Amino acid sequence: MDIFTIFSIIGTIAFAVSGAIVAMEEEYDILGVYVLGLVTAFGGGVVRNLLIDVPVTTLWTQGPLLKTAIIAMTIAFILPVNWIQRWQRSEAFFDAIGLSAFAIQGALYATGKHPLSAVIVAAMLTGIGGGMIRDVLAGRKPLVLRDEIYAVWAMGAGAVIGLGWFKSPFELLVLFVIVIVFRMLSVKYKWRLPRRSLKFALSQSVHSEEKRAAAAAVLDEQKKGNSK
Repeated sequence: MDIFTIFSIIGTIAFAVSGAIVAMEEEYDILGVYVLGLVTAFGGGVVRNLLIDVPVTTLWTQGPLLKTAIIAMTIAFILPVNWIQRWQRSEAFFDAIGLSAFAIQGALYATGKHPLSAVIVAAMLTGIGGGMIRDVLAGRKPLVLRDEIYAVWAMGAGAVIGLGWFKSPFELLVLFVIVIVFRMLSVKYKWRLPRRSLKFALSQSVHSEEKRAAAAAVLDEQKKGNSK
């Protein structure tokens, strides 16, 4: 079993279970559990294939991975609630495993066939694409775009693989661990990319206008009282 296959299996299990649990949180039926789990596990790879000109139909050649995902989702569906709650407490860790595995897998998929920029995009989309589609289908805001630093670690993995800094199976395993560690550090310490909230700025502006209008009204009342 080569390193590419190992990362594919790890990422598939982690993301399939993640999608299944989100579906159960949203009270979807068993069909919804399977759909959301499969989309989470394979959605990023499908989007990646579209962008790097790989036939989307290659998905149907991944029979063993599809079976692995279905088995993982079935187990998640029948697990006792207290086991699922334990998973949810460790959800960020397993999500980091899926992110790292799929980012490296996506980068390996594009390396040697496309320029560095395409390798980085392939790593990012494979790592976060399924989660984004999952959140949209579940009616949630995609956490990967507003939560702690997430996609950056996938892009970093793609960059170092595209530059040829990590090649051997051992080096890729080290990179796998590094991405997980940095992802968990960003969760623990709430590392975030710079952001600018127009909603907050606009609300502050509205409040300022209201305060100015109130102050002007008070002054007008005072002037009227003085004139009398």
